[in-house]
Amino acid sequence: MIDMFLCVFPTAVNDMEKKLAEFKCDTNEAVCLKLVRFPEDIDDESTTFHPEYSHQLFGDDEVAFGYKGLQIQLYYSAGNLSTLFKVKYTARVTDTFDCVEPDDVEGKVREIIPAGFCCNTDDFISLLEKEANFRPFGSLLHTYKVHNVEAGEDLTYQIHKVDVSCPGFREYHERLQTFLMWFIETASFIDVDDDHWDFFLVFEKYNKDGETLYASVGYMTVYNYYVYPDKTRPRVSQMLILPPFQGEGHGAQLLETVHRYYCTSAKVQDITAEDPSENYVKLRDFVLVKLCLTLPSFSSEKLSQGFSEEMVSEAREKLKINKKHARRVYEILRLRNTDMSDEEKAREFRLEVKKRLYGPYRVSVCVLSARVSCRSIPVCDRLLLRSRMTAV
Repeated sequence: MIDMFLCVFPTAVNDMEKKLAEFKCDTNEAVCLKLVRFPEDIDDESTTFHPEYSHQLFGDDEVAFGYKGLQIQLYYSAGNLSTLFKVKYTARVTDTFDCVEPDDVEGKVREIIPAGFCCNTDDFISLLEKEANFRPFGSLLHTYKVHNVEAGEDLTYQIHKVDVSCPGFREYHERLQTFLMWFIETASFIDVDDDHWDFFLVFEKYNKDGETLYASVGYMTVYNYYVYPDKTRPRVSQMLILPPFQGEGHGAQLLETVHRYYCTSAKVQDITAEDPSENYVKLRDFVLVKLCLTLPSFSSEKLSQGFSEEMVSEAREKLKINKKHARRVYEILRLRNTDMSDEEKAREFRLEVKKRLYGPYRVSVCVLSARVSCRSIPVCDRLLLRSRMTAV
């Protein structure tokens, strides 16, 4: 019946498809995020930023159907992250077509934002007035300054360590982690009731009408794995610097502070990361190179002598860096100190890199050769050989 309809009325079907296509919206553009410090920021388009990803809520196509001019507003107070959530549109598909239902975009967003959000702008503005009472959670680990060109001054930032037992932090973290869904491709929420989690937060310290206020900048979560018999291995799970603060060096400050924090613990074996992104690997390279430059074993004289056990040992004991990462730092610093216009020195560097690249293949070839040799032995001899090895 449907096929007959399509054959008889193809033009009508095409017109219908075109009209319905007008009700599709790119959710990466439709979702509007803000970190609000002042009431006037609410209507200031320059303070709006958009997600990099929205597929976890709206599917792989990152499209919402059923609306024209869709705008999903998620506005957060800069410090405590109190939330204003509103959905706006200029037209909905049900206004034109009776038999077509729009996507439940409001229901999908409600799945990730915790209860207690505002739907009214006036209520949200009243919460902004309470921002002066907000203070960073946990203990202060590090303070640093970043020069802001627009403000024409140095702005102050703080990094704090906190655990979930800190009053008010659980609720704050529930609001903070919603940003993960928009900016980390495979993000998921963590079980904060597990006491193996450590949280590190970055805040900007600023003044408003003579009062000191704080704005949320970013954060990192670290899980402490057990290592037999009495060690732990902190593993970075999630790290996010919010878009308005990206490109200012906060990620490097945060990662270096976290490394220095764990370096003081004798129980820490080394520090790793869970499924690191390419950008995280670049950031880690920068931080670890900076830290290793302070070690005698990574001096210019030692670098020219090749990768050594002294480097491995000193990086592990003083900076909790494992052998793989120490080798990577060595190659970066070796390249930095190598005059690549000198053919002999350039050749020496290439051979050092090849030595690392060929290592795993050399082992694989040896194992494969042993298997081939074993297969060439008659079955009865192989069984006899295996029985003797078992007896031994």
